[in-house]
Amino acid sequence: MSQEIDLKEKTSNFSPWRFCVAPMMEWSDRHYRVLARLHSRHARLYTEMVTSAAVIHGDRDRLLGFDASEHPLAVQLGGSDPDELARAAILCASYGYDEINLNVGCPSDRVQNGAFGACLMREPDLVAACVGAMKAAVALPVTVKCRIGVDDQEPRAALFEIAEKCVAAGVDALIVHARKAWLKGLSPRENRDVPPLDYALVHELKRALPATPVAINGGLETLAACRAQLEGLDGVMVGRAAYHDLSQWIDVDPDLFGAAAPHPDSRAAVEAYLPYVERKLGEGARLADITRHMLGLFAGRPGARAFRRHLATEAVKRGAGPEVVRDALRALDRTWRDFAEPAAEEARDSA
Repeated sequence: MSQEIDLKEKTSNFSPWRFCVAPMMEWSDRHYRVLARLHSRHARLYTEMVTSAAVIHGDRDRLLGFDASEHPLAVQLGGSDPDELARAAILCASYGYDEINLNVGCPSDRVQNGAFGACLMREPDLVAACVGAMKAAVALPVTVKCRIGVDDQEPRAALFEIAEKCVAAGVDALIVHARKAWLKGLSPRENRDVPPLDYALVHELKRALPATPVAINGGLETLAACRAQLEGLDGVMVGRAAYHDLSQWIDVDPDLFGAAAPHPDSRAAVEAYLPYVERKLGEGARLADITRHMLGLFAGRPGARAFRRHLATEAVKRGAGPEVVRDALRALDRTWRDFAEPAAEEARDSA
C-alpha cells in the first residue's frame, strides 16, 4: 500500500498535460484509446473532435460513451457559439470526462464551413467568450488547442493575443500546435507537415505566461524529442507518431513519469486487450473496426509484417472473432523465433 501511495504522490507532481495523445479524427476512437491506455497509465487521452451541436442534438451515447479504463480522458469540442458550447460542456461533464478541450486548430473545409477550428485564430475575443462560458458551466478544466496563427497572420502577435485573452477568461491550459494553418492553398494533411514548426515561439509564450500550463504539439516522434520539449514546457502532445506505432510508447510511464509501464511490451498489451475485444464483439462491434488500430504495432520488428497481414486479411471476414488476433500474435512469434534462433546460434559460435 505504501508503494502505491508513493507512486501517486510522485506522479501527482507532474502536470496533467505532461504527455498527451492528440485528438485525431477517425483515429482516436474508443477502441484506439483503450489500446493506448494499455501502453501508458498516465498519458492524457483525447477523443476525436465532436461538435457542440452534435452533442446537444445527436446520439450522445455513441458520440460520448467511453470505457472506464480510458481515464484520464478529455473530450474535444468543436464550435463557436458560447451558449451552445456551455450546454455541450454540461452534457460532456455528465459522462465523466476529465477535461473539456476547445478545437481552435483544425483547418479542414468542413470545420471552416462551420466557422470553428483554426479559423477562430482570427477571433480571439470570441474564443475567450467560449472559454468563459464553459468555465462558468462546468467545474472541469477547460483547455484550448490552437495553432500559432493562420494564413498571413504574424505568428507571435496572433498566438500571444489569443493566449492572453483565454488566460483572462480562465483557461486551464493551452496546447499549441507549433505551426501556422493555411486555410487556403493547403489540404488538412499538408497543414500537418508543410508549414514550418516554430518551437521557440511556444517556449517564449510559456515564459510570458509562467502560471498557465502550456503543452506543445507538432512533429514530436520520439520520447527523446518529448523530453527535450519538457525542459521548458508543461507538456507534450503526440499525434500521428502515437497512432502509427504505439509500440514505442510503452516506455512513456517509466521515462516521463517515473512509474512502471502497465505491460512489459506491446505484445503483452495486445494480450491484455483481448478481453475488451471479446466484450465489444459481444456488443455487436466489427473486429476490423477494432484491429485497424493495431496495424502499426511492432514496426521494425521481425514478424510485424506477418502480424499486420493476418489482421488485414482475416479481421474483415464475416464472423471474425478474437482468435484472429491470437493467430496474428502467433504469426508474430513464429517469425520472431525464426529470426532470433539463428542469431543466437551465430552469437554462440562467435563467442
